[in-house]
Amino acid sequence: MIFKTAGDKSKPAILFFHAMGVTGDSSMPVAECLEQKYYCIMPTSTVYCAGQKYRSKTDEIQQIMTFLKEQGIREIELVVASSIGADLAMAFLTNTQIPVKHVFFDSGQFAQIGKVTRRIMVPFLYVAMKSLYWSNGKTLKKIMWCDDDKIKPYFIKAGKNLTYRNLRRQLTDSLEDKPFPKLPEKLQKHT
Repeated sequence: MIFKTAGDKSKPAILFFHAMGVTGDSSMPVAECLEQKYYCIMPTSTVYCAGQKYRSKTDEIQQIMTFLKEQGIREIELVVASSIGADLAMAFLTNTQIPVKHVFFDSGQFAQIGKVTRRIMVPFLYVAMKSLYWSNGKTLKKIMWCDDDKIKPYFIKAGKNLTYRNLRRQLTDSLEDKPFPKLPEKLQKHT
């Protein structure tokens, strides 16, 4: 993973989990608005890091927990997660003892898409994400129905670093074929 931060680490921490097809610094425009009051942490999944191999959600969470420990973070003020990032955020919430005060999921990826359907989707998603890199963002409007030049760099960078194998592993490891997990009482107490 690659970690970007904004703000002073002595301030309350906000941890961002990014959507599919972009890098962690896609949260930078929001982080820049919050950095005076918060320490914003924006990891980029290994799926979109050049030369890195996606192993599992467990590995991604371990990398995040190691980073938080190295930064001296003992509590999270807010976890923000978009799309497939919500899947990783749920894994983080259910596998960490770090207290989290608030959680915000923006379109969490809990659609219960079966494994066979996901296998069929992988080549199409791969080509779509790589095309954003190959076309220098020109296919963004066709793929995402979005023509905002401000977000193109996050898609282009992710597409550049994406490998087919990493995408396939991530989708195989995702929560998309399971219902939203139950929130154990212990988790509710520390969130």
